[in-house]
Amino acid sequence: MSSQVRAGEKLPPLEIPITRTLIVAGAIASRDYQDVHHDAELARQKGSPDIFMNILTTNGLVGRYITDHFGPTAVLRKVAIRLGAPNYPGDTMVLTGAVEEVTEETDAATATATVKVVGANGIGRHVTGTVTVSLPSGGAR
Repeated sequence: MSSQVRAGEKLPPLEIPITRTLIVAGAIASRDYQDVHHDAELARQKGSPDIFMNILTTNGLVGRYITDHFGPTAVLRKVAIRLGAPNYPGDTMVLTGAVEEVTEETDAATATATVKVVGANGIGRHVTGTVTVSLPSGGAR
């Protein structure tokens, strides 16, 4: 596996348009009914210029970024993220990543990769974190 995935490998960027639909649908799908994720007027009353994406949607997009790159046999083991600048409608978040470490498992049938991920938008870094993913030996990408 390490012959396929190497420390230092950069993942291609993924551009995600931040739409109102994405923000609201992500909040509904994760059962997050906080008004700041679906009601622009109430969000403004609370000091935000508009609705903004919730952390569970961001977490899902980070997971998608990793599994899209490593393929359907990749298994997310740990996703540790921290939010920064909000994702507002009309912006674009660009996810980038780099493999920090690859460890062969003792059974030699799998490897574990640790990937540093950053998602930036027009006002700064929206998300930073690391993802630990298990990859079968000879796994598809």
